[in-house]
This record gives sequence, C-alpha cells and structure tokens, in this order.
Amino acid sequence: MKSNMRLKAALLSTCLFGFFLFLWQISTMPSKAALKSSMDAEYAMLMGKSSEGTALVNNGVPTPAQFFTLAYKNLSDPFYDKGPNDKGIGIQLAYSLARVGAGYFLAALIAIPLGFLIGMSPLLYRALDPFIQVLKPISPLAWMPIALYTIKDSTTSAIFVIFICSVWPMLINTAFGVAGVRKDWLNVARVLEITPLRKAFLVILPAAAPTIITGMRISMGIAWLVIVAAEMLVGGTGIGYFVWNQWNNLSLGNVIFAVLMIGVIGMLLDMAFARLQKKVTYAE
Repeated sequence: MKSNMRLKAALLSTCLFGFFLFLWQISTMPSKAALKSSMDAEYAMLMGKSSEGTALVNNGVPTPAQFFTLAYKNLSDPFYDKGPNDKGIGIQLAYSLARVGAGYFLAALIAIPLGFLIGMSPLLYRALDPFIQVLKPISPLAWMPIALYTIKDSTTSAIFVIFICSVWPMLINTAFGVAGVRKDWLNVARVLEITPLRKAFLVILPAAAPTIITGMRISMGIAWLVIVAAEMLVGGTGIGYFVWNQWNNLSLGNVIFAVLMIGVIGMLLDMAFARLQKKVTYAE
C-alpha cells in the first residue's frame, strides 16, 4: 500500500514537472525582432539579441534547453577560480555553507543549554520571555547595519546575523520540549535519587530530543534563508553574492540556476534534519 502511494506520488510529480517545462518552453519561444538602427552589436547582445536582430531569448529568460546547457556548464567545473568576481558555483556554495555552519554552531552552543535552563525554571522563563518575544521577530536585514558598524568585518557580520536569527527557534523549542517532559518520568528520577546532571542527560534530553531537533531544523532553514540576503549586502563571496553579481551582469540564466541550487541545498539540509528527527523520535 505504501509503495503504491509512493509510485503514484512520483508519477504525479513527474507530470507536474513536465507540465512546468512545457509552460516554460512556450513562454520563452524565441522570436525575431527588428532592432533600432541606433543599437550596436554589444548593446544588442546585452539585451539578449543577436546583432542581426534575432531575439536569443524572450526578455532575457532562457529556454529550458538553454538553461540545462548553462547548468551543465556550471556543474561540469564547479570549483574554478578566475578572480574575485569569477568563481565556480561550488566555491560560492562552500563559502555560504561555512558561514551558515559557523553562525549555526554558535547559536546551538548558546540556545540549547539556555533552553534547558529556561525549560526547567518557570521563574527564568517568565523573566526572559519578554526579551525573546521582542528580539525574535526582528528582520535579519535590520541586524546587518548594526553588525557592520560594530564588528566592521563583512564575513563576521554575516556570521553574527546567522547566529542572531537562528538562535530563537532552537531556544524556544528546547525550552518547550524540556518543560513538556512527562511528570511521571521526573518523579521516577526523583524517587531513584538521580543526580541533576544524570537526570538531564538520561531522562530530560531523550524525552525532549524530538522537539529540540524540530527547533534546530527550523533554525537551519532560517539560517540558509538569511545568508543569501546577507551576502547580497556584504558582497565578496557566497551564493548570495553570486546571484547579485550575475544579475548585474544581466545573466538571468545564471540567476535562475543559482536560485535552483539554493533550493536544492536547502532541501538536502532539511532532509538531513528530518532523518535525525526520525531517529530520536520514540513511539510510546
């Protein structure tokens, strides 16, 4: 039954993808357009047209065939380095993942232990909750000018923005998971006179692990969203800078390819946390 459902889902996904490619092909059908006499060949190429007046792509959007050719070119040599403004997609993704990893690790280092303390102490929860609720909804773009002014380093500022935006889901979910541990289990630990440290690692952590991993999963999604916006502002390297640089070069095909790669990497990161969440979830 489950395998039959998976087969139907795969067939439906394939049909939807084929329909999307069909619409894409129809909307980007090349057409001939007469160029004005004042247009020179270089300007015509920048506008997506040949010097003879034939439109190469409609409004700069590549056809599916052109896009897949471009994607193959980028993926065939993803780690080339030809200078500051010309690096392969693999190098750009590596820079972004390194920044996300650094900011995310710092967030987990602070959020999970603090979430344990908040979850185990109603007094601490009530005292810190107003600060969490005020800081949680602040946009990452609002933090960036403050970070650049105080830190004065673009890379460190991007890591700080990742940290400050991904810390809240982990903190809230950890506190919620710890506070929601069944009282029966805590009472058993009290009867057995288990030390607080052993109770935290042997009783509370396994019980709260699914909720903690959920917070980490949400935080990773936010971190991957934030780094693209941050790199567009700070420039230099990274997938966000790659998108902005290709847009400035009027290469819409590379922009679309980068957007697709952002989605694929985000999906893989989410799948990794989903598998981890499944491993720590126990059926009662």
